[in-house]
Amino acid sequence: MKLFHISDLHLGKRLNEHSLLEDQRYILSQITAAIDAEKPDALLIAGDIYDKAIPPVEAVSLFDDFLYGLTQRSLPVLLISGNHDSAERVTFGSRLLARSGLYFAPVYQGTVEAVTLVDAHGPVDFYLMPFVKSSQVRHFHPEETIVSYTDAMVCAIRQMSLNPDHRSVLVTHQFVTGASLSDSEEISVGGSENVDASVFAAFDYVALGHIHGPQNIGDQRIRYCGSPLKYSFSEANHQKSITVVQMEQKGQLTVSSLPLIPMRELRKLKGSFEMLTSPAFYQTQDRDAYLQITLTDEELIPNAMQTLRLIYPNLLNLLFDNRRTASNQIIDADDRAEEREPEEYFAELYQLQNNQPMTEEQYQYIRHLVTQIREGEA
Repeated sequence: MKLFHISDLHLGKRLNEHSLLEDQRYILSQITAAIDAEKPDALLIAGDIYDKAIPPVEAVSLFDDFLYGLTQRSLPVLLISGNHDSAERVTFGSRLLARSGLYFAPVYQGTVEAVTLVDAHGPVDFYLMPFVKSSQVRHFHPEETIVSYTDAMVCAIRQMSLNPDHRSVLVTHQFVTGASLSDSEEISVGGSENVDASVFAAFDYVALGHIHGPQNIGDQRIRYCGSPLKYSFSEANHQKSITVVQMEQKGQLTVSSLPLIPMRELRKLKGSFEMLTSPAFYQTQDRDAYLQITLTDEELIPNAMQTLRLIYPNLLNLLFDNRRTASNQIIDADDRAEEREPEEYFAELYQLQNNQPMTEEQYQYIRHLVTQIREGEA
């Protein structure tokens, strides 16, 4: 049985207040094209379908179009809600949709029933475990000692009627200890939501969602497929992909990936304003990419964002890396406050912001300006 594994679509997401809806439409069409080319037997979507619990109408419409296209291909789709989703909204009408081959994980009620598909090697049982907190599992199993997320997952898996003779697949949305993170994931402080990978020992494959960088946990049997698009500049070096799982008879598993090419890349550039605005430099760059630019100039560049956007129209974030930003310093009040002149305060502020003193010419100019203000001439 060949499976496509995707997750973390985050439909409706905005990057630095820029809508990514068209980028998401493009990548979903690329996933559909890969399905047409590769003919998988099922598609697994491991949570975070939307970016918000109440997604914008356009995001819901986009996902509806995507699912409708898959039903036209008679492709079984097995999907769960993630921590960004509202499980109740995502699963509305799920019992009716199952007739069309769309299998939504129901809101967690203490048990998870298998969805069984069959291939030439026999049945494959899919267990769809949505994102849950340990308090939710504890609510349905008060007799269990559930302190950690690992305890909660052990308890939830224990309630599943796993058949050891069948191949079994778990689709879930959790943070498994050891995964590499990026800035766009919401992870608890101190790792309190971590799940130990040992709890998944009984499964032939674990299709994980939640982490945006594709990666195996321990071995290929437990895998994050990653998000289909780059959702933060910390993901600039990620290669986004579809995970392809080939299950033969029990115990025989191969995992590979199909690269996804976005409508626009997401990149980071760093250098001086002069370098970045030089034709010799920018003509070699992908100027249509979503960009984060870090300027290294010591002096202030007036209207830097507006000027750079004339060259790089999709510049989303502008940072500075120089002596002024190298350290955060604090101005402390002292007992001599009434004895100091305004130009002295300005000189101190200038040095703290720029990590260098004002020149004598600058100091005299500020002193002259203060005198004018006092005399009402400025």
